[in-house]
Amino acid sequence: MINHRHFLAFFTLCSLWLGTTVLSSTGPVSTLGASATVGPDTIQPVRAPNGMVVSASTRASQVGSDVLAAGGNAVDAAIATGLALAVTHPSAGNIGGGGFMVIRFPDGTSTAVDFREKAPLASHPEMWLDDSGEYSRTTHHNSYLAVGVPGTVAGFWKAHQLYGDQDWERLVKPAVTLARDGFEITERLAGGLERLIEGRGSSFPGTIQSFSKDGYPYSSGEMLVQTDLGRTLERIAADGRDGFYAGETARLLVAEMERGGGIITLEDLARYQARERTPIHGTYNGYDIISMAPPSSGGIAI
Repeated sequence: MINHRHFLAFFTLCSLWLGTTVLSSTGPVSTLGASATVGPDTIQPVRAPNGMVVSASTRASQVGSDVLAAGGNAVDAAIATGLALAVTHPSAGNIGGGGFMVIRFPDGTSTAVDFREKAPLASHPEMWLDDSGEYSRTTHHNSYLAVGVPGTVAGFWKAHQLYGDQDWERLVKPAVTLARDGFEITERLAGGLERLIEGRGSSFPGTIQSFSKDGYPYSSGEMLVQTDLGRTLERIAADGRDGFYAGETARLLVAEMERGGGIITLEDLARYQARERTPIHGTYNGYDIISMAPPSSGGIAI
């Protein structure tokens, strides 16, 4: 949102589907810590003169800040942050999902990239019904049939091809390092992983292998190393979009779909395309609002 009363025309804004926001200008970037807490219920806003990266993970935000400091633009920083979130924020920031990116340029114009997941070609309404012909919530929400064709990597790749400045591999490498070398688990992440492996994730061997110690939950302060994810990110770094939608990664994904009764095929992956769209514009209480158009519901809700 741009306030008419305090409009900074030199800013470029890039916002990702999972709450990552990047502001950048042409000046050097200041690296800021967390917001200053004045009292138990009072948090002062953080301000920076030249650039800011905000996400659900401090480590991922630092990756984006480093990209800005190295001369990358807001799109570069958003891509690097989003890929780092695939490692440090597995509950939402992942390369197996999808989302949206809204971009505002220094001249005030804007655009958006839609990389929402899509239904596989073999999808049909009756696949959500049980043997008695009734709707099955379990099938709809917790089965391999519920998995859409992922869009994240295609969306990041398209945004980079259209508006990125820095080398693609440079943007992916920090996420590779975080996955391969590991990072210290926060108390919040430890709790989330414990709930995952004791809940709906307990029936998926890959989840147990990736996010537990032989079936036992991690504790805060321990290191989480994700070797397989690191290998996948290395292929994405080397081959771009094809590092996910073709080759070894695609074959592994389709093999897992077949094992679990899913319907995503190599053709589904090959045909997936991210789309550039026109954002929704509106005003509220003296503010200009730029938000995502359908298929996102957020812009319409605002």
